[in-house]
Amino acid sequence: MEIKNRALSGLLAGAVLISFSSVWVKICGVSATTSAFYRVFFGGIILLLIVLKKRELKWHGGRIFCLGMLCSLFFSLDLVMYHKCIHHVGPGLGTILANFQVFVLTLFSFMFLKEKISLLFILSLPMAFTGLFMVVGIHPSKLDSSYQAGILMGLAASFFYSGFLLSLRKLQGILQRFSLYYVLMLVSLITALFLAMEVVRIDDSFAIPTLKSLLSLGALAIFSQVAGFVLITNALPHVSPSISGIILLTQPALAFVWDVLLFSRPTDALSWFGVAITLIAIYIATSGQNKKS
Repeated sequence: MEIKNRALSGLLAGAVLISFSSVWVKICGVSATTSAFYRVFFGGIILLLIVLKKRELKWHGGRIFCLGMLCSLFFSLDLVMYHKCIHHVGPGLGTILANFQVFVLTLFSFMFLKEKISLLFILSLPMAFTGLFMVVGIHPSKLDSSYQAGILMGLAASFFYSGFLLSLRKLQGILQRFSLYYVLMLVSLITALFLAMEVVRIDDSFAIPTLKSLLSLGALAIFSQVAGFVLITNALPHVSPSISGIILLTQPALAFVWDVLLFSRPTDALSWFGVAITLIAIYIATSGQNKKS
């Protein structure tokens, strides 16, 4: 029980750190795809240095490498689809759609892991998403072809993110006797390769225009890709996929809070009420599912 509680705390702390990603991206002064590349590239380099210092850089076999490739491919596709979704529907709804991974992970847990889903957990899902919709709003009049395409991209992002979380959980479970940093280094650097290919494909730029941009991208790598990623990855083998999915909903809720506090995002009482409902739903789901387990 103590191990599980530590894992839940680590998962939540990781989600909080990653919730600052939008802050660093907003002030870094480069495109969304380029910032995503530097997040995993700089983070991968930091992790490589840690692995080298620990003298743990070694070949773990083709199976591990292929699983790392699969995990990285899912992560790359998630980032690409998510950023394209934002272009079509905006960051608020885009974040909600990407976080539909909760439903994918819960269905996977029920069908393949034979996990019993508590009634509180089931009721908390619509409660959480109702809160998020209250935060950002949705207008039926905007549902033109571009908006519909954005919705599909957001749902695709949720699928790819689910694949990323599940394959990462599997990879860490296999390598429990080996370094956590090796797993994250492998995934980060391969993901950086995939994203670099995307930057070239869309004729984007790798240029970092200012020192402020460099420092922001460095913070994005250190706090989101390394510190947050380490906490989340370390917790995943000890937390069920459905619980991990709904705890990670903390990220979009807090991202909204940082947007209001740091960038004076226009908001109202209904939006704040939506944030409160979302966080309460996360607490109910976590406590309810833990009692059932």
